[in-house]
Amino acid sequence: MTSSPRRSRRTVTRAAIALVITAGSTAALTGTATAHGTAGTVTAAPLVKGLYQSSYSERNKVLWTTSAVGRPPVVSSSLLKVDPKTLKVKQTVTPPVTDAATGALEAVYGVAVDDEHDTVWTTNTRNNTVAVYSQRTGKHLATLPNVAHAREIVVDERHDTVWTTAFGDGSLVAFDSKTFEEKRRVTVDEAGPTGLVVDERTGTAYAADLNGDQVIEVTSKSVTPRLIPAGDGPISIALSRNGRTAYTADQTGGGLSVIDLRKGLVTKSVATDAGALSVAADDRTGNVVVVNRTAATATVVDPRKGAVVRTVTTGANPNHVTVVKGTAYVVDKSGAGLDGADQIHSFRVTR
Repeated sequence: MTSSPRRSRRTVTRAAIALVITAGSTAALTGTATAHGTAGTVTAAPLVKGLYQSSYSERNKVLWTTSAVGRPPVVSSSLLKVDPKTLKVKQTVTPPVTDAATGALEAVYGVAVDDEHDTVWTTNTRNNTVAVYSQRTGKHLATLPNVAHAREIVVDERHDTVWTTAFGDGSLVAFDSKTFEEKRRVTVDEAGPTGLVVDERTGTAYAADLNGDQVIEVTSKSVTPRLIPAGDGPISIALSRNGRTAYTADQTGGGLSVIDLRKGLVTKSVATDAGALSVAADDRTGNVVVVNRTAATATVVDPRKGAVVRTVTTGANPNHVTVVKGTAYVVDKSGAGLDGADQIHSFRVTR
């Protein structure tokens, strides 16, 4: 299925996405957070070099994080099982080798857990594939092809579906989480889908379109995707608990857009900081967290008031945020840990 989006306010090239898949510079960790003059605690721990994203398993009470270092051939990449309380690595899984001559690995970038089937899914951006691993053993179960510049991935357990964004050709691709077979593919001309989220109650998938300054909505029954205006350079997306509101981290605009999905319009725009890159919602408070890569901060926003609640200093180049039961987990590309390792930070969304 193909649809043509409205033209972006500016031309966004593929170079924009490269920001997400390049190593960050080294910087020292600042271990405090500012909340309108009140200090708050941030816990930080080094993991490995090349951190990208994280996803939480309720079934196993662990965080899964991905890492990959360098340009092809990528010979250093890992899928880590991390204790969310201690931030210590419990298990390291190495992706399979794709080229014996160079030692290149099927490097992992995006990540999502499927607790129903006890698996963890990854995007293998440089290989244009996605992969499936066992959460219990770490065994590589499958590699699924034809996902051009696979970026993010989400699991809809209720509908046995896994969605991923193919930035390279403007597609959203769905796989059966039981059989691993491709079950659906939706393409939007000239789009650059990046961030991704799914409403499990309805089975509707929403992707942030970096190229088109819009959100791509694909329902379980739609023939043509719906295109909803967003902010300036939306690169990540989250949903409110009731599924009626979407939040986008706007990389170009440096802020958060609050989008009424029923009306199909932006109702609030909140400046966060330079290089807004990832967003996650806290179902307990209704607040959202935006990580700002350029500014090396994480911003807690009350989307109902359209106001910043708290700004947290992270390591340099924060790359992704996951919120679990009121705690935010931010992975960075600071290289500030032992032997140049990147770090994971945790802090309470509420004070």
